[in-house]
This record gives sequence, C-alpha cells and structure tokens, in this order.
Amino acid sequence: MVLDKSMKNLFLIALTMLMMQCVRDQRRQISGNYPQPLPDSIALPFLPGIVSSDSLDFNAAFSSDGERFYFSRSSHGKWMIYMTELREGSWGKPVLAPFTETEYSQADPFISRDGTLYYISNRPRYAGDTIPDYDIWFIRPQPDGSWSKPENPEGVNSDSTEYYMSRAANGNLYFASNRSGTLGSHDIYVSRHVDGGYITPENLGPAINSAQMEHDPMISPDEQYLIFTSVDRADSYGSGDLYYSQRSSDGTWSPAKNMGSKFNTKTYEYCAYLTPDGQYLFYSTNYDVKWISARHFPW
Repeated sequence: MVLDKSMKNLFLIALTMLMMQCVRDQRRQISGNYPQPLPDSIALPFLPGIVSSDSLDFNAAFSSDGERFYFSRSSHGKWMIYMTELREGSWGKPVLAPFTETEYSQADPFISRDGTLYYISNRPRYAGDTIPDYDIWFIRPQPDGSWSKPENPEGVNSDSTEYYMSRAANGNLYFASNRSGTLGSHDIYVSRHVDGGYITPENLGPAINSAQMEHDPMISPDEQYLIFTSVDRADSYGSGDLYYSQRSSDGTWSPAKNMGSKFNTKTYEYCAYLTPDGQYLFYSTNYDVKWISARHFPW
C-alpha cells in the first residue's frame, strides 16, 4: 500500500513537471516569434507597415503556435479580418483571412487554447434573418488546414449587437452588447460554460458597467482580472480609456479603476488583448495596434 502511494505521488510529480515544461516550451516558442524592438513601459506600434499601417487597424489575436497574427482593418466600408504569417523569421504582407466572407463584415478575432477562432459578423443567423446586428460566431481548424463552417453559439447572441468576446480557460465567454437591460448604452456580459453549452448571459453589474458605455472586455485565463474600455468617465484621459477590475475570492468584482497614463492617452483606447504567454498587452489606439509589457499593469 505504501509503494502504491509512493508510485502515485511520483506519477503526479512527473505529470506536473511535464505540464510545466510544456507551458515553458510554448512561452519560449511564442516569445521567440515577437518582432523587435520589444516594448517595455511605452506602448509601441505593432509591425509598422504590416499591421499598423495608414488605414484603420485594430484587434489582435495570435495563433497558438505564435506564427500567425490576426487583426481587423476597415476596408471599403466594411470590417475585414487580415492575417500575417511568420515565415523564415519574417512577418509577411497581410492577406484576408481564409474564412473571409466578403459580402459581410467580420472583426474582433479571438483564438482559444484549442484553436477555435471566435469573431463577430453581420452575416444572418438564419435564412430570412433581416436584423442588421452583429453576432458572435466561431469556426474550428480542420486537419486539412481549412476552417469549419461558421457556427453561432446558442444562448449567447440576441437580436441586439454582440461583439468583442474574450474566453476564459474554463470556457466562460465575456462580451459586450447593447441588448435590453443594460446600465448604459453598452454593457459587458458573461455567458458561463455549463455542461458543454452556454447559459443565459449575465450583466457584470455596476462594479464594471455604468451609465456610460463599456465594451471590449479582456478576461484573464483564470478570471482573476478584467480589462475593458469605458467611455467618458470622470477620470478619463480621453474619450475612451482602458479600465480594470479584479475578482475577489467570493466571485465579486472590485470597482473598476483607470489603467493609468502608461496605457491611456487623450485619444480612444480599445480592443485589449493579452498574449498567450501573458507577457504583453495589445490594444488599439489612434488607428494603430500597439503593445506594451504586462509588467506595468497597475496592480
């Protein structure tokens, strides 16, 4: 019996060490793909001339291997998702993402740990759908390199607009919506992942949402903190700033605080995104995609 327990403990230790090594390997792989120069306390445009160009560029999402970067660009009156690939040490000219439907707008890409890609689109939810709103959709990578057909996550979308989702490690989806019941014009919601599906979205309440406009939530994988955009608050540096809230042990959220002058300017900051290795925060401002070291988070 003692031997059985010892063997079990050794197995658990070995498994833990293997998982830690896999995480370290993934972090090294992604970190090795970042272009130079790396930002520290001052936010820098990401891939100038490739991602941050002379157009309206926003959003950020790395593939799990760090070799593809997805972002959104305003083009001919629509939003389109573009992709740049790392080949032989260089990031290439961006091209439309292979799942693009040019008759509709698509934006706000987010890639979960299993490779599922979420985004928003104004494509109809069903035949005969004439409501001109945006919904959250997802697609899955296929063995042949293609993508599955777009699917609409049941229980998440409404007849109002849903956009900019972020997924926690447990599957919970955080997103913004102007559906009925908001505290302001747009609020942040969570739809919890229960028994393989999503339940009715919950408003995150007055600690996060206000009579102003809140949108573009970025949830940490462990749901311990949330970064989002709020518009025209009394402590704002500009029209829209990045704010944060931390989650307590009882599941409640602390009153939101401004991220400070390292992150916010007199212009509009939005589309916060944390890299898979947790080292950098990406966000959009002044028509560009920028990044800054996560070491300078105010908490």
